[in-house]
Amino acid sequence: MSGRNAFHPFLVAQRGVVARHVLLGVFVILGAAFFRLQILQHGRYELRATTNRLRPIPLQAPRGLIVDRRGEVIAENVPGYSVSLLASNEDSLRAMLRRVEQVIAPRTVSEERVVGRYLAMPYEPALVLKDAPFDVVSRLEERRPFLPGLVIQREPKRFYPDSSLVAHLVGYVGEVTEQELGSEQLADRRVGSIVGKEGLERQYEDTLTGEDGVRFVEVDALGRVVREEGAAVSLAPVPGHPLRTTIDLDLQRFVASVFPAGKLGAIVAMDPHTGHVLALYSSPSYDPNAFVGGIDPDLWERLTTDEARPLLNRAISTRYPPASTFKLATATIALRRGLVTPASRMPIPCTGGLRVGDRVFKCWKPAGHGSLTLEQAIAASCDVYFYQLGRLITVRALLDDANLLGFRSVTGVDLPGEVRPAFPPDIGYYDRVYGRGHWTSTVALNLAIGQGEDAQTLINMVRFYGAIANGGTILIPRIVEGPPIPARRLEVAESTFAAMRQALIAVVEQGTARGARLASIRLAGKTGTAQNPGGPDHGWFIGFAPADSPRVVVGGILEFGLHGTAMAPIVARVIEHYLLGPDRTRGGRSEPVPLALPEDSNPSSPTGPDSSQPRRPRRARPPVPVRTER
Repeated sequence: MSGRNAFHPFLVAQRGVVARHVLLGVFVILGAAFFRLQILQHGRYELRATTNRLRPIPLQAPRGLIVDRRGEVIAENVPGYSVSLLASNEDSLRAMLRRVEQVIAPRTVSEERVVGRYLAMPYEPALVLKDAPFDVVSRLEERRPFLPGLVIQREPKRFYPDSSLVAHLVGYVGEVTEQELGSEQLADRRVGSIVGKEGLERQYEDTLTGEDGVRFVEVDALGRVVREEGAAVSLAPVPGHPLRTTIDLDLQRFVASVFPAGKLGAIVAMDPHTGHVLALYSSPSYDPNAFVGGIDPDLWERLTTDEARPLLNRAISTRYPPASTFKLATATIALRRGLVTPASRMPIPCTGGLRVGDRVFKCWKPAGHGSLTLEQAIAASCDVYFYQLGRLITVRALLDDANLLGFRSVTGVDLPGEVRPAFPPDIGYYDRVYGRGHWTSTVALNLAIGQGEDAQTLINMVRFYGAIANGGTILIPRIVEGPPIPARRLEVAESTFAAMRQALIAVVEQGTARGARLASIRLAGKTGTAQNPGGPDHGWFIGFAPADSPRVVVGGILEFGLHGTAMAPIVARVIEHYLLGPDRTRGGRSEPVPLALPEDSNPSSPTGPDSSQPRRPRRARPPVPVRTER
């Protein structure tokens, strides 16, 4: 009875209704799932399918051109080739790398570095060679069937036509490092990006860098490339912005040609009215093209271990005692404070030395200069006059005015790596270094002649002489075109500057720089011989012309040059070339300048054995020039 009731038509119909509802619910759920997958999440799964089928290949954006003031190219881009590998996993990548190394031998590839790039971005090609020679590219193309993940593409490659002549000015480029990717400035770069490492390339990285593009290649399930062109729409790269500089490339080349071969030093040329840098050269130099695509490890080892330090920019990153070139600063401080006039004489005439206590501070001229005015003392570079002038100014006043004249601060030139000049900040400096009561006011004698605790960069001294030339405005040196940027104004009468310019003319026409006289241009300038406890003295010369209406100021430092008269004729030739042009100046490379004892050398200065130098601690004094690591 109960079995028959289970198949009662009413119960069967009731179960049928339930079944229909269950089936309807299942189909509704399936329909919703299909709607979700095919309609709502269509883009997501289509992207996943596309990602499995397509691989993005970054297209490097060309860096902006760097040109000189006339539009002549300093840095440009030329065609190059990169070699990359697409792989489905790390083991596959390592296997392909071993095949690639067999083809490109004897060139070597850092396997771990390539694998590291792959692990950082597994869906992009792992870069193997950034700057592959054409013969290597050809051999790889011949073996493409055996290298299914091979990607070879044409990319812009940085090129510097004047190579080592502009190395310290323009710098070089290289692949971004992990440390740089962690910095705020380069946080938006990707692994493998090319960035500026030094010089203008680094200073103006954001301007020169464009926006990378992308193209796509089609791969199969094993990651092998099956189609390179037309797989998907490509996005073209956007080139970086060009950079127009203030550099006169013709002058830059001339500076490099006349600088003594094999010597260490630097030359800077600047427009005294705008602060525009016309030339900046440091010797020895290097070839920035060698860094493009990755520098050879052996070459890098040679560059970094060379005692001559070719990577060091001696124009902005090395400090030297300014020696007699600083006497103009001492004179400016005294004139500004009203302590002397251009016609003032010191109470003690120069007889070859100045006795202070039981010591004698000697002048470079043993017979002495006699009684001189300030103008005459500058022209003759008389140490005894400036010893007395330094004592008249006092140590405190010298230290106070050094900041006003810019001798404790960087110039702000738009290049990376500029070091801060060294100059005592206050009287307490001597107490801290020598101990209270262990120094005397005779330190002013050292400072007055540009020795002692005074070390300046070449760019800073050129800037100061630019202010003498333009009538008292200290400008911020600029290498990229722009309006003049005044840093400060020296509150000194124009007549005073005129008197100092007249004294600098006498230096060239009658004094220590007679070898720098020019036939058709009146030159003003000052020599200097910087004592160097680590070896032979360094030679300075800073000059400007035309003396009555200066258009250019040029400064040079010759390490171990013995004296400033070695540098003076070189600077004079640079000024002559700039003002008269290449057709009217003497051509060719200069012969080595004879290193004879100059009239302003000082074999028995305050740092010599017969000096009244303050007592120092037993610790050794750092050698000069002070070179800094970056």
